[in-house]
Order: sequence, then structure tokens, then C-alpha cells
Amino acid sequence: MAEQPRLATVLNVNDDEANRYLVNRILEMSGYHVLEAATGMAALLLAEEHRPDVIVLDVKLPDISGYEVCARLRANAATAAIAVMHTSATFVTPDKKVQGLEGGADAYLTQPYEPSELIATVRSLLRLRHAEQQARLRTDQLIEMDRRKDEFLAMLAHELRNPLAAIMTAIGILERKASTDTKEARMHGIIQRQTNHLARLVDDLLDVSRITRGKVELRQEPVSLTEVLQQVLSILRPRVESRGLTLEARLPRAPLWLEGDATRLEQVFTNLVDNAAKYTDQGTVTVDLFQEGVDGSAQAVLRVKDTGIGIPPEKLPAMFELFAQADTSLERSRGGLGIGLTLVRTLVRMHGGSVDATSGGLGQGSEFVVRLPLLPADRVPRSTGANLMDTRRARRILLVEDNSDARQSMRELLELWGHQVAVAQDGMQGVALALEHAPELALVDIGLPGLDGYQVARTLRARVGQQLRLVALSGYGDPEAYQQALKAGFDVHLTKPVRPADLDRVLSNL
Repeated sequence: MAEQPRLATVLNVNDDEANRYLVNRILEMSGYHVLEAATGMAALLLAEEHRPDVIVLDVKLPDISGYEVCARLRANAATAAIAVMHTSATFVTPDKKVQGLEGGADAYLTQPYEPSELIATVRSLLRLRHAEQQARLRTDQLIEMDRRKDEFLAMLAHELRNPLAAIMTAIGILERKASTDTKEARMHGIIQRQTNHLARLVDDLLDVSRITRGKVELRQEPVSLTEVLQQVLSILRPRVESRGLTLEARLPRAPLWLEGDATRLEQVFTNLVDNAAKYTDQGTVTVDLFQEGVDGSAQAVLRVKDTGIGIPPEKLPAMFELFAQADTSLERSRGGLGIGLTLVRTLVRMHGGSVDATSGGLGQGSEFVVRLPLLPADRVPRSTGANLMDTRRARRILLVEDNSDARQSMRELLELWGHQVAVAQDGMQGVALALEHAPELALVDIGLPGLDGYQVARTLRARVGQQLRLVALSGYGDPEAYQQALKAGFDVHLTKPVRPADLDRVLSNL
């Protein structure tokens, strides 16, 4: 048997008994379930208890006015969504109607009114309430879908980063064993470039998800832009030149310092230079870094210019929007996800800077200009020269990793650097080996079976103390994962895949 539709409930509030009875009969004859109240306070109690769909509320009541009743209904989360219709035979001037509607009422009828006008208004309010309920339901569904999407992306990144970590570590080993075979060396280069490209796509995909949710955080400290750009160019130069392009770079001799996140700035520079090369078939990619202004107005200016395909004038204003791309042809020969420039703009703005794009049109190349505020002279770090020293030394290292390929490749790389390495494939074994061999440093994967990485860290901190340096290795790279690692006792949190150069630098600094 089909379920009968629920009758809409109307609360009729009026202190005039005859008027209240008449309105009750009109509503009941139209098929509504009716509640009634003679005072404002009684109306508030009935509204919170029964949650009617509509309240027909007379303005003039013996205790508190209908205006006050409406204000209290709107202030109470339990009754705020109920549709309210003011009625009055006394307050009929336009200013009183405006007062009622501005105070939160959805409709205002002056008496006398026709029964058909009352019913039509009630039906209109019910349609409005139904539409609002559907909109709220849809909003809740979208929020839930967005949450599930974020969970899926985080899990996807974790699953992708584990095999990428093993591949990238293996590449680091192959690089140290320079091959005399030209073809083999070329294959190594291809593997390295494509692995780095895949790792970047994974990072960009996750970053754009975090940006849309406002979840990106900067780990700020004094950063030398000159040094960051040098590192980016050293990585990208082989990639650019392998495409038959010339990479020209003009950097200042002195470092340009700002307060920022070195990793995020590297991401900005990498996206801009890589984009310039990707959209250039022949010619030159030019990178200029210099200072403009002095003292409080000093800023670093980065210009990345190419001789590539250019940007049509109609697409230029939207180049920094999500999924916008200069190459929209079916073959998608340029690749990419169309999110790199969105990340660039967001990260530059988070550093207090700006980024602009210019182009003469199709075939005329493009230029991107980033401006970032520099630190005042009294806040510039003084160089001690310590960073020029190679601080690497042989260490006793414990590696706790459940992925066999990642464990094996990481162990071989660490041993190639001269370290003594003990390995464990789960958290319990890792804790046991740490207590038995007393390593100086432990590299611990977070996603371990049984005892996870956070539990391993807390256990080792409790049983070994602070002298053991702990490094977290995780496929999760969001700020929450970073903070959770620090709370668990880790000294450093590294997101997979970890480049060998970054791992070496961390080991040297701990």
C-alpha cells in the first residue's frame, strides 16, 4: 500500500478567537493540518515543539508583538527555517509591511483578505520552503561528495607515491653507477625525467584539491630565491635541452632573501620554466631573476620568457584559472592537467606577491612575471659558510618500510653512501631492531601494518629518548599529516617519492 503524503502543518497565531477560527477553517478545508495559538509566547513553544511548515502570524498580540515573535523564531536554529506570514488589520501601512519583511517574515497580508489569497500565499511559501530544503539537501550531498573525493585523492596519492618512491630511489642508485653504454644512459635519463614528471602530476593534483579547500599552509623561513632557482634550473636544464631548446638564465651574484616556503617556491619556479619549455617547439627559454626597489619596497622579479606557441588574446585573462590551457587541441600533445598556473598564482599570492602573463598572440611566445617582496636588510641571514661543507658522515640507520621494492632500493642507496643499514618490514620489528642495535637515525614509513609509523615513533621516543633522530616517510603530504608526524615525535616529515638529493640533504642536517 502506497504511503500517504504528509499533510503540511500550519500554525495559526491570533488573539482574536473569531478571526482565528475562520482562518483555521479556511486552512483545514484546503487540506492543511492546523495548530493554533493565542499569544506570542505560546506560538514560540508550539513552533519549537511541532516545527510547522508555515506560521500565519498576526502582528498585534497581547504579550509580545508578531515582529518580536518572528525575530525570536529566526534567532533559534530549531525554528529559523520555518516560513512566516504576517497578517494584520491594524498595521497596514507600507512602512509596517517593510518592517515585517525586513524583520524576517516571508510574506505580509493585510486584512481583510480573500480566502483564496491566504491559501495562494501559503502554497507559495510551501513551494519556497520545499525548494530551500532541496537546495540544502543538495548542498549536503555535494559536501559529502567533496569529502569522499578528497579522501580518494589522498589514498590515490599514497598508493601512487609508494611505487614512485621505489623507482626514484633506484634511479638514484643507477646515477651513481655511471654507465659507459650511451643507449643505457639515455634510457636511465628517460626513466628519471618521466618519473619526476609523474611525481609532479601527483603533487599538483593533490595541491589543487587542497587549494580549493583552503588547506595549503606555508612553512616559512628565510629563503634565498637565487639558491632555489639554481636548484630548479639544474634539474630542468637537461629536460629543456633534450627538447632541442636553449635555456638562458641570468641570476644575481648575491642571494635575494625573502620569508617563504622553499618547497612551494621551487614548485612555482618549476611550473613556470617547465611550462615555457612544454609550449615551445624551437628557440629559447629565458629566465631572469633580479631586484627592483630598495629597503621596504624591495622586491624580487622573476621573468620567464619563451619563443613558443603564444597565448591567444581571448585566453590570456583566464590563463591562471583552474584547468585553463593554451593547447586545447584534440591530440593534447603538450600534456598536463591545466592546474599548474592556478597553483602558481595561489602560492605566489600566499607569499605576498603577484604573477602576470603577457603574449603577443599565437606564435609570438609568452612571458610570465613573478614579483615577490624581499626581506629588509636587517632581517637578512648572515652566511657562516657552513652550508658549503659536506657534512655527510657514515651513520647507523634503521629503515622501517613494508614495501619490499622501496625497502630494497632505499637500503642499497643508503649503503652506497656509506651508511650502516638495518631494515624492518613492519612496526613491531622496527621497534625491536631499534632497541637491539641503537641506531642514530630511523627512517620510518607511516603506513605500516599492525603498528603504524606514528605508534613506532611514540614507542621509540618513550623507550629510547630524544637522541634518536626520526624521519617520517609518507605518501600523504598534506599539512595535517605533517603536523601529526611532529606530534608523534618525528623530527622531519618527507613526502614520497623522496628525491635522493633531498634525502641526502636531510641526513646531512640531522
